[in-house]
This record gives sequence, structure tokens and C-alpha cells, in this order.
Amino acid sequence: MFSVTADTNIWVSAFNYRGNPRRLIDMAQNGLIHLAISDTIIEETRRILAQRFNWSPERIDEAEYQMRDISKHVTPTQTVDVVKDDPDDNRIVECAIEAGSDYLVTGDKDLLRVGSHGTIRIMKVAEFLGIAQGPAR
Repeated sequence: MFSVTADTNIWVSAFNYRGNPRRLIDMAQNGLIHLAISDTIIEETRRILAQRFNWSPERIDEAEYQMRDISKHVTPTQTVDVVKDDPDDNRIVECAIEAGSDYLVTGDKDLLRVGSHGTIRIMKVAEFLGIAQGPAR
């Protein structure tokens, strides 16, 4: 089973729209993949849902509950500096490292430019879904 770290933009998109980000979250809900999160991802998702989408505190709490319910929560123990163009994105990589994720799924161009870190492949959600739901699976 694949272990995946979903970037904040995947969570925000999944909560607000249908499509591939929602499909990824549904896979975790259905036990088809292991999903990892950290406090940084949760806090950033909460902030964006409040500021950009005007979600109520109650609705944001429900989203956080869902995130925690279907994911493995990790606390990164190491610091990396692999995303030079946006240092905050390094927190997402740190989550993936701590969780032992196979994939970091994102729509963030700065992370996508990195391509991989160690054994972690960084890719768009559509690319991951193609691998996870491909003919060999």
C-alpha cells in the first residue's frame, strides 16, 4: 500500500471542489492508501479555509477532524532545506520524510520542481492517481 503526504493545496482543493484531490482523499478514507499529516499541514489548511474560503470555525473543525481521522499524524524530527524558492514548503517535505511516505502529492510548482527527495517522489495528484490506479494495481 502506498504511503502519501498530501500538501495543503490538495486538502484545500479536496474540501472545496470535486476532482482528483477529492479522489486522493477518498482513497485514504477507503483504506487504499496511507496518508500522513503534520501540525503544519493542518494549521495551514485551517488558515486557508478561513481566510480564502470564509469557512466557519465549526466547519473548519470538522475538516480538521476528517484530516486527523483518515491520516497518520507525524511530528517531523529533522529540518531540511531542499525547496530554495519557498522555504515554507520544506515543512511538507519534512512531514513526508518523518512519515516514510513514498509520494508527496502537490500542486505547488516549487515542490514539483524538486521532483524527489531521497526515495520520496514529488508529483501532481493526477500523476499519482495514474500510478495508484494503473493496470498493475
